[in-house]
Amino acid sequence: MSSLVVPPALLRWVAGIDVATAGASAAVDVPDHATTLLLRTDKRELIVMGPRTRAAYHIAAPGHSCVRVRMRPGRAQSLLGRSLNGLADGALPLSELPGLDVDQLAADPVTALEKALADRPEPSERLEEAARLLAGATVTATAARLHISERRLHALFTDATGLSPKHFARIDRVRTVLAADADRWADIAATAGYYDQSHMTAEFRHFMGVPPAAFTAGRRPAATLCTASVPRHDTKAQVSR
Repeated sequence: MSSLVVPPALLRWVAGIDVATAGASAAVDVPDHATTLLLRTDKRELIVMGPRTRAAYHIAAPGHSCVRVRMRPGRAQSLLGRSLNGLADGALPLSELPGLDVDQLAADPVTALEKALADRPEPSERLEEAARLLAGATVTATAARLHISERRLHALFTDATGLSPKHFARIDRVRTVLAADADRWADIAATAGYYDQSHMTAEFRHFMGVPPAAFTAGRRPAATLCTASVPRHDTKAQVSR
């Protein structure tokens, strides 16, 4: 997998752009609170992937390649023109995304996205502000800082991310642990916002299937074959402008 540089003009929308070609080795998709646009380049199949609430260990068929665009919090809702409520751990095939040239996205993802998003209205910063606050505060404290009710905060997150604020924060903490140097677990637990090391270990096991020490040592759940297909019951949708 190779990560492309996201230019400043796209940073208000996009958190990361990856181009990946599947090999025969085992891979892990870690929990993610972001919504991802995924293009299967061999089939020119554009899919919206909702937040992933558990790690997935898989082996993909060699040769399949894709472009993955990880959206910033709340941006996918604005881009797609629909609520993301119910999209967690799911996928939605798109019949089209107005302004986005799928062939160009496969060949030159950055240019394709710059053209597609150039004239889009500036997205609201409210959700990103809430996400930043949740990294170091409770749901109650975050709602108070934003001068909104907890009920309104919950609705804001479920519509814009597909997750409750509490679930969003739990995934964010696990991702903080995954990004840390695995040498001092107690310090990592404190930095990530857990009560203590045992709390971190229990949460990590919940999301990753194994404790953090086992994961970093390579003792992970068995990988299964990944077909990268969209469930048959999902129907194609045309998003609004």
